[in-house]
Amino acid sequence: MYSLCTEESFDSAHFLKDYIGKCSNIHGHRWRVVAEIKSNTLCENGQTRSMVVDFGDFRGYLKEITDEFDHCLIIEKGSLNPLLLQMLREENFAVREVEFRPTAEEFARYFYNRMKNGGFPMSRVTVYETPNNCAAYEEE
Repeated sequence: MYSLCTEESFDSAHFLKDYIGKCSNIHGHRWRVVAEIKSNTLCENGQTRSMVVDFGDFRGYLKEITDEFDHCLIIEKGSLNPLLLQMLREENFAVREVEFRPTAEEFARYFYNRMKNGGFPMSRVTVYETPNNCAAYEEE
């Protein structure tokens, strides 16, 4: 079994609506996303002969999707007063609404699915919210 890993990171702010504690306030992280793919076989022909995938393609796609969250405020859809959201956007603040609570666990699943839908044979995605705390997602 062959296994390849790549990683990217991004800086953003978020908060957790209905959380009791510090994370209910807007705060920032340097998120680190580690993606792993596995394959029993290698490509047999062409430029990627003897590779699972081209590292440039693998890392490039991860960078493309993590860049969508770089230097923005990530919010769960419906978690802010619509007037406040409108005012933030009028001030040209980058606000990225997501359909999930922006936790490390949910981000791990989100990035896993985006990479899988991008055609990569995903094994696992691990998202570090801090250097010491991470969450991972893999399918059974």
